[in-house]
Amino acid sequence: MLKIGCHLSISNGFHKAIQEAVSIGANTFQFFTRNPRGGKAKDLDPKDIEGLKKIIEEYDFAPLFAHGAYTMNLASKSENTREFARMILKDDLIRLKEISNSYYVFHPGSHVGQGSERGIELIVDALNDAIDKDNDTIILLEGMSGKGTEIGRNMEELKAIIDGVKYNDNLGICIDTCHLYSSGYDIVSNLDGVLDEIDRTVGLDRVKAVHLNDSKTEFASNKDRHEVIGGGTIGKDAIIDIINHPKLRNLPFNLETPNELEGYKKEIEFLRGEYR
Repeated sequence: MLKIGCHLSISNGFHKAIQEAVSIGANTFQFFTRNPRGGKAKDLDPKDIEGLKKIIEEYDFAPLFAHGAYTMNLASKSENTREFARMILKDDLIRLKEISNSYYVFHPGSHVGQGSERGIELIVDALNDAIDKDNDTIILLEGMSGKGTEIGRNMEELKAIIDGVKYNDNLGICIDTCHLYSSGYDIVSNLDGVLDEIDRTVGLDRVKAVHLNDSKTEFASNKDRHEVIGGGTIGKDAIIDIINHPKLRNLPFNLETPNELEGYKKEIEFLRGEYR
């Protein structure tokens, strides 16, 4: 069965979000661990978490995607910004111990002029500080489109981060179809070649999840502009090939397309109909 969902708000609790997921035919969903702009996270409600676990089991949900705040920049040249990001990272990992069956996804960061090598050093240092040998949460670096001074614009940068982390058994990547295409990986004309390249560098065993999006911009634009499925430069045919590829088809997919709930429902229905 296709493991597919979308981004949902948990402002009214996990139980509400998972009910919305079920109503649109999803069997996973993504949520922000806190306000996407950062700040203190709401306290977890044990009853809400218990309700979440029951429905996850009842509907055989795939792992949920817990997305870190956008303001979390472990590679910043500002010490205060880095410390804020480290606080968020550590706090999120503690909170996720209470939320079973979830992956932690975050943007690696931006070096803001220091250079990618220095940025990677700072990210590695933060992850080594936060991850110990007892960590059992799957932590995923999201591949980026390469705009500005983003780190994670290619597989080599993601590999350098993973290789630098001591306890990296549960450290992997989340690929984003829009980001991949925008950063110069031609998943439209050469999907097999892209997957072979990922395998040679990071290793396909490190790819644990997929953000499924079309793109508003052309190939190798280095711009992060998500589009609805079939409405952009990647197109429906390539998206269908991705969800059915033997090296990807069993991964959990989450839509980050510019949609409301009804739009997500239609996309999920379409993708389920094309899943073989």
